[in-house]
Amino acid sequence: MSEIIIYQTPDRRTELEVRLEGDTVWLTQAQMSLLFQRERSVITKHIRNVFAEGELDEKSNVQILHIANSDKPVNFYNLDVIISVGYRVKSKRGVQFRQWATQRLKEYLVKGYALNESRLKQLSSNLQQLERAVSLIQATSNIETLQLQEARGLLDILSAYTRSFVLLNQYDNRSLPVEELNTTITYEITYEEAIAAIAELKRSLMAKKEATDLFGREKDNSFRSSLQSVVQTFGGQYLYSSVEEQAAHLLYFVIKNHSFVDGNKRIGAFLFVWFLERNQHRFKKNGEVKINDNGLTALALPVA
Repeated sequence: MSEIIIYQTPDRRTELEVRLEGDTVWLTQAQMSLLFQRERSVITKHIRNVFAEGELDEKSNVQILHIANSDKPVNFYNLDVIISVGYRVKSKRGVQFRQWATQRLKEYLVKGYALNESRLKQLSSNLQQLERAVSLIQATSNIETLQLQEARGLLDILSAYTRSFVLLNQYDNRSLPVEELNTTITYEITYEEAIAAIAELKRSLMAKKEATDLFGREKDNSFRSSLQSVVQTFGGQYLYSSVEEQAAHLLYFVIKNHSFVDGNKRIGAFLFVWFLERNQHRFKKNGEVKINDNGLTALALPVA
């Protein structure tokens, strides 16, 4: 059963009725035109390209419905299509909508209703008790009195990952602390420079027989668009105002847009690290990399 929720732009000048159904939201082309403040012909062109380039499957991302005051069926497009169009039109309004829609989905995804705040507070309290209990056990001198291997193994897991449990709970509760981000962006990757670097990466991988000639071959102009999306501005300010945000979106755009015949994940990961390197943000103060091989893989695979 679908639900209608209201989206209102931050400037309160535009209001849309948004259909929420099947763990996603749905808009018509006319609504997207109003939302992104672009002509409908522009929206139609972007939607056509999204499907033609194989970024999304048309059948699974479109609903054809009869609506009131219309004598013919109307196409509704889900959040994946809306976000893809929003990235392509590169508007301030598109960024605002994605932030809003993602937050609404967090609330409704699991069981179709807003997360129970009191339940989350109880979980947070439980996790704080868990932290204290683990600290207490670690501090006791007779821990070897735990005779069962299973008990020792459980304690090891609790000791090693208690912080993870707490962070996951804070994420669910939308209270995850965000450290100060680095807004000193000194380097932007240009298209020409990126293509040259990808060509060098390709030569290196082919020499090790880890890539074919299809690696890094562009399918369309979406890679150039991905690079432009990272550095888009509004009022002279970056929409993604920190090194961390630009690096994260660079990785996301390159992999998600699937601009190359082969190698999208590796190219995205390569440019992600390169961007951090050029902005002097790849290493911690002690010389350790901020994101190691496993961490980079863990970031890239869910996007893919």
